[in-house]
Amino acid sequence: MEAGAILHTLFFSRVDQLKMLPSDKLQKANLVKVKFQDIDLWSDVVAPQGIMGIFRKPDHVKMKFPETQLKNTLPLSLVCDNIRDPGNLGTILRSAAGAGCNKVLLTKGCVDAWEPKVIRAGMGAHFRLPIINNLEWDTVGNYLSENTKVFVGDNYWKTVPHEAEFTPGKAIDYGWISNDPRRIGYIEGDDYYSSGDEGDEELQDIPRVPIQQYHEQWARGPSALVIGGETHGLSIESLLLAKNSRGRRLYIPVVPGIESLNSAMAVSILLFEGRRQLLQLESSS
Repeated sequence: MEAGAILHTLFFSRVDQLKMLPSDKLQKANLVKVKFQDIDLWSDVVAPQGIMGIFRKPDHVKMKFPETQLKNTLPLSLVCDNIRDPGNLGTILRSAAGAGCNKVLLTKGCVDAWEPKVIRAGMGAHFRLPIINNLEWDTVGNYLSENTKVFVGDNYWKTVPHEAEFTPGKAIDYGWISNDPRRIGYIEGDDYYSSGDEGDEELQDIPRVPIQQYHEQWARGPSALVIGGETHGLSIESLLLAKNSRGRRLYIPVVPGIESLNSAMAVSILLFEGRRQLLQLESSS
């Protein structure tokens, strides 16, 4: 409500619960007192708080975001690629709002941003920055400025040379937190090919995109970060977008024996590093 969400109906079990809410936001809403047992029955959480609200689903174009959020927004966008876990997506949206992202783009295959578990895990993030749902990959670029560089978070488990180039002949897993053996590929010349059945439609030529550690400089201007889901990894389209914008693959080195990080944890590290770099660039200029 503080972020500008428009309340339609509020169900509450005790009158004193209304004192916690901004009175001006309640004036145009339908207030309905019910038994706690009813809310307990309706709610999908184990221990409901005894208060439930129905809000108008916002249109990102018409929304008025909090002034504090707008003042702290950076030229940093987030693209979610096949994020299917509601808790992960909600946490990711919360981190995006906290890092000062200017928008979040969700491609087809992601869980619905307005699914109840996503909203709960988002902790109000849905009303603090534009979230554009259900996008085809060929329209993602329409929501990014022409000079935006696209970077992809990638779980690269081989030792990476300092110059951040691939070594020909080395097998690597290009997907973010993806162990699908069909994703294993090799480098030949300037391209990266998958090593599976040539007839498998999923096994396409994989674009070659330079890789670097996440703390090395990458956010030098308008930037977009792509994070893939933990099951299917990154889409070919995300790598094409990175290659065409002269972006890079970013990886977070972990202790040997640890396969990877949870996608929500990884995107938080990457976004706040991008924020640090952009703010440092702003202060130095």
